[in-house]
Amino acid sequence: MSGDLVAVLRSPRVLDLLMGGGDSVEGEDVEAFLERRIIKYLSEAPEDVDRKLLVLALTVSCIHMFVQSNWTGPPLSIDLSELLPASLHSSQESIHSSLLLDGESVYSLVSNPVLLLLARVVLTKCSHLLSDLQLLPWWTVRYVSLHQQILEARSQQLFSLAQSSMQEVLGRQSLLTHQRNLLIQFHLECVYTCLSYYEYQPAKEHINRAVELAGLAVNTTGALGKRTRFQENYLAQMILEVRRLQDQTGSDLSPSPTPASSLPKDYSLGDDTLLDKISLAEPDQFQLPDLLAEEQAVILGLCTDFQKNNPVHKLTSEELLAFTTTLLSQPKFWAVHVAALFLRTKLERGKTRFVERAMMQTQAIADHFENQSCPVTERLKVFYCCQAPTRWVVQKQLSSLMIDLGCLSSALLIYEKLELWEDVVICYEKLGKHGKAEEIIRQELAKKETPSLYCLLGDVLRDHQYYDRAWELSGGRSARAMRSKALLHLRAKEFQQCADCFELSLKINHMQLGVWFSLGCAYFALESWEGAAKAFQRCVELEPDNAEAWNNLSSAHIRLNRKTKAFRSLQEALRCNYEHWQIWENYIGVSVDVGEFREAVRAYHQLMELKENYKDMQVLKILVRAVVENLPDSQGAPAASLGPKLRELLGRVSARHSSDAEVWHQYAQLYGGGRSANMEENEKALHFLNKAHRCTLQASGWEKDPAALKTIVEKAVALGEATISCCKTKSNPSEALQMLSSARLSLRSLSTKAKQTHTDVLTGQLHQDLQDGVADLDRLVTELQELAGNLRNTS
Repeated sequence: MSGDLVAVLRSPRVLDLLMGGGDSVEGEDVEAFLERRIIKYLSEAPEDVDRKLLVLALTVSCIHMFVQSNWTGPPLSIDLSELLPASLHSSQESIHSSLLLDGESVYSLVSNPVLLLLARVVLTKCSHLLSDLQLLPWWTVRYVSLHQQILEARSQQLFSLAQSSMQEVLGRQSLLTHQRNLLIQFHLECVYTCLSYYEYQPAKEHINRAVELAGLAVNTTGALGKRTRFQENYLAQMILEVRRLQDQTGSDLSPSPTPASSLPKDYSLGDDTLLDKISLAEPDQFQLPDLLAEEQAVILGLCTDFQKNNPVHKLTSEELLAFTTTLLSQPKFWAVHVAALFLRTKLERGKTRFVERAMMQTQAIADHFENQSCPVTERLKVFYCCQAPTRWVVQKQLSSLMIDLGCLSSALLIYEKLELWEDVVICYEKLGKHGKAEEIIRQELAKKETPSLYCLLGDVLRDHQYYDRAWELSGGRSARAMRSKALLHLRAKEFQQCADCFELSLKINHMQLGVWFSLGCAYFALESWEGAAKAFQRCVELEPDNAEAWNNLSSAHIRLNRKTKAFRSLQEALRCNYEHWQIWENYIGVSVDVGEFREAVRAYHQLMELKENYKDMQVLKILVRAVVENLPDSQGAPAASLGPKLRELLGRVSARHSSDAEVWHQYAQLYGGGRSANMEENEKALHFLNKAHRCTLQASGWEKDPAALKTIVEKAVALGEATISCCKTKSNPSEALQMLSSARLSLRSLSTKAKQTHTDVLTGQLHQDLQDGVADLDRLVTELQELAGNLRNTS
């Protein structure tokens, strides 16, 4: 309780628990030894609460010390080999093997992994003997979070354990009812755990609950302020507004602040133009309350959730910087402070004026790991509900910044020191030293053969034999080996072998998002639509905001003739990416297929916004036919109700494509084609038919093709009939005469052109395909002439 973690491990009772039974059994590894000792200790007195509390104290101490070793610092001052029998002192490889889950290996330089292994044994193998400890599942959630962060990729085993543990704690919320601060911390820890496994909706529910419990109102807003030293006028700036909805007082369990002098230094920008922070016109109006530890953690949680649920964009970065600026304005807690500083460096790395500070800040965070001035008890305050970066992630970020600045050699030294061989290879490739990349991997293999090194050698040389060796060396447990082998097959367009290898990799670890996507693409190439649908379905389950995966899933459903499922998938794709015109094109096609006519109209409008010259006559014809024939839509509702919306759409289309005859013809059909009982609609239809006819005749070469001319003649006949129908109801004789005269001249001209071009010189016969149409034209010309004569006589 006082934070003396080393004393727990060195206490006589703990040493007796671990070492009291003497040496290990022959052939026993570290995990089996620890499990045997702890089960024996607890089973000797199953009702002894003190023994259970001792095991809990040991577990918590191990978790805290593992965090100290790899996240917070300062380095431990204890040799952990004294906790194990002499025969197990050299079992580092065995410990790493025990922590390998779902074929995903542990980072090679993780410090003191035996601490995590001991916690794992207690929380997973011996938990049935500790059921009296009702909040043990909460420590299990914390263990899962730590273990996941040291693995190469997501682990399904850890995900399942995290889910069941979170449910257990939520089922015992009554224990925490009067401890609001602890309940906030738990929900925040759940947020990070859910986000780690692509569970975005549950994460959103947890963060909302934490905000509600904290009684905070947190919003990005605008305020007048200045960003530069020479700015004369106050302009609107984005800031974070934080208000308490009711007065809060810290409980005894809420941590007290750490002195600012003990925290990593927050470097100023030192720019001769930009200010360090926004100078507000009315700073008192946006005064930040004196935030408690949990309240700061809630703001950081909101920031992380926002980052995970929004695309990489300049506006997103501005909003995230508003969060970090707020948190850094009150430096109180190590975990919050480091997480906020680290996020700020990531946001600033691409900006010329900020990159120098980003570099210095990252170096300061890295150096602080070794700093002894801030005790670990201060660093651990609200650590688990903030997810600060591991020491090697910070170092990796530092190297990445060096690469951005062109310091490849300096970055390479850090990567080699951290044994991040994949990044070492990338550096050598950028330096053009392709042979050196192979050489350094072979040097490491000469020291010790590992599956990951053989995988890297396979990546460099693009040779399957090294992946096969990695697979063999791992005993068929390396998901990475099969994943890389599959990608090499994919590059060579060997799709069946590629799919087989991906399937093997996923059999070991189901949580590989990128592999599911690549597998779906491989099945597409093989035209195995069922396999593709399954792969992309799993992909969107893991990452619901993956627009491309949703779009590909809909394509698979279309091939399988599952149009309704394809429609729903495309709706999800558009929710994720509203500006992707290719998705909208797919969506409009599927919408008309399934009878979602209203959605098709909406999609057409959107496509006209996204693509300046967009036009799809096939879709327009289907929509016009649906409305004219009053077909039922997917819900059984009559499509005629969509008439006004479709007229509005065709108004936009005709304005943009005013020379397209077919657009005007469809517009006329929407108004009844001149056969409506409504006189006004008939006049509009006639107007559009005339425009269609004029656009047709303006094109070149139409008179030479009998098939094209036949279609034009048929539409001209419809124009003549519409003119007659309209004139019979016209109240003004002079207007009617003008319409009749114009139509008669158009039809006679077309008839003459058809006869001149397609009459056989020898037989004097008109082309067979045109005979009926031209006869109808001549009949209509006569009828129009007679109607005009009658009107003149009447007037």
